[in-house]
Amino acid sequence: MELSMLLDYAGDPRRAADGAAALESAGLDAVWVAEAWGFDSPTIMGYLAARTERMKIGSAIVNVYSRTPALIAQTAAGLDAMSGGRALLGLGASGPQVIEGWHGKPYDKPLGRTRETVDLCRRIWRRETIDHHGITDMPLPAAKGGRHGKPLKILTRPVRDRIPVYVASLGPANVALTAEIADGWLPTLFIPEKARAVWGSALAEGAAKRAPELGPLQTVAGGLLAIGEDAAAARDLARPQIALYVGGMGAVGKNFYNDLAVAYGYEEQARRIQELYLAGRKRDAAAAVPDEFCELMTLCGPEGYVRERVEAFREAGVTMLNVTPVGPDPARLIETVKSWL
Repeated sequence: MELSMLLDYAGDPRRAADGAAALESAGLDAVWVAEAWGFDSPTIMGYLAARTERMKIGSAIVNVYSRTPALIAQTAAGLDAMSGGRALLGLGASGPQVIEGWHGKPYDKPLGRTRETVDLCRRIWRRETIDHHGITDMPLPAAKGGRHGKPLKILTRPVRDRIPVYVASLGPANVALTAEIADGWLPTLFIPEKARAVWGSALAEGAAKRAPELGPLQTVAGGLLAIGEDAAAARDLARPQIALYVGGMGAVGKNFYNDLAVAYGYEEQARRIQELYLAGRKRDAAAAVPDEFCELMTLCGPEGYVRERVEAFREAGVTMLNVTPVGPDPARLIETVKSWL
């Protein structure tokens, strides 16, 4: 099992990136960079490539609507070149609120776009000449206004012709697609004890169609990390994040994270969290998050307890434990957990 962390995307990006880079010597194997509707991730990932030597650097996530498949492939290839072959491409459909509200694109065909983007990225990295017509046309045909385009292949030679692709997915159909075509899976709000019941069938469905050359599906999941006799209190720091996702990441009936909370068995609480959050009562929404939810998706408590949580994630199929260290000495926390893996 590898060890990674998600970069804080809400604060000072340079300070956050410097902090993550400093954890490379403590044993951190990878860092994931989100962008949501904040700073773009490729700029920060390039900075991290310059600041680190060994650590893998991934996007979590680049959405498949706001950039063309060719640009996504170019961006991943550029990061791979600048990092010496350490890039991880995390991508996904994001959600209607971000895609339509921020990027001004219709939220249509999320599964088809994801499949097509993964396929085109891999073909581009192999330096194939691309003549493709689907959701994306390469080149643009005359019937759609094209006049001068011709099939092209990437001008430069990628460091690797197979950059690992991780897909963020939650719904059954999207998780099945991930298990079929992706190198890895980026689930959110992952509870190891409940994962099989929620996603087991979808993962099995996709795995049955998976090409042998892809190897086993890698899974990245984890949560807040705090170790100490009084560290259980740090679980409460997860409440605002859970409330944001379950309550605020989408409208009523169009929130994938709320659907996940319902699938976990928190139906009434999920409804209440969303009501409070959308009414602007964010603190009350955080307080409404069930204690069990906070506990099961974090790794906070005495050392023996945290080791048990690590094993729970491992038994649930997690191959890269993604943590957010809490406390004054993140390097010590990373070193401690790395020694268990």
